[in-house]
Amino acid sequence: MGRGRVKSTGPWTRELLVTERCLRIVSPCLLGVVSDTHVSAPPSRRSIDFVGEFFRRAGVDFILHAGDAGHASVLDALGEIAPMAAVRGNADPIDLIETLPDRVRINVGSRALLLLHGHHGKTALRAARATAAPGIDLIVFGHSHKPLIEREGRTILFNPGSPVERRWNPHFGLGLIRISDDAIVPDLILFDDWRHLANVND
Repeated sequence: MGRGRVKSTGPWTRELLVTERCLRIVSPCLLGVVSDTHVSAPPSRRSIDFVGEFFRRAGVDFILHAGDAGHASVLDALGEIAPMAAVRGNADPIDLIETLPDRVRINVGSRALLLLHGHHGKTALRAARATAAPGIDLIVFGHSHKPLIEREGRTILFNPGSPVERRWNPHFGLGLIRISDDAIVPDLILFDDWRHLANVND
């Protein structure tokens, strides 16, 4: 577990230990990826049930949440669909900030992944680029709400966007990533209305 000292840029501004967890997933697998759901405490008028339903229909093996879940109930609901991992974001409530790590390293067969939020850089993309290294095949991040697939050297950078807050971006977004020892195939699922997800065929 790696540790360092940083300051949170979120509403709970204070010094935090940077934590990192590690886990291993069987290869091949299909990852469902989501970030920046920003759900408030129940009863909330914002529902992300459509995200879970889409992942269920896609048959994902594992779910990644790249931070700013907004409430623990989001992670609980996703965890009922498939095993999952999540990191804390700058806008998460104190209970998630204190219990979730900043990073999760994931080994999928011979592939190495890193999950982070992206708020410890000038921009989320810069934070992801700064973390890219020859030993990391894929970095999944959030924070910007901007769907993106890019490369930094040999590392794939993947941001699913947000399924509920597109801000200045043209689309809402989710992600599906197929991973095997042979290849990593990332797909952005972009939509203007969550009901359009019913028309997406995996």
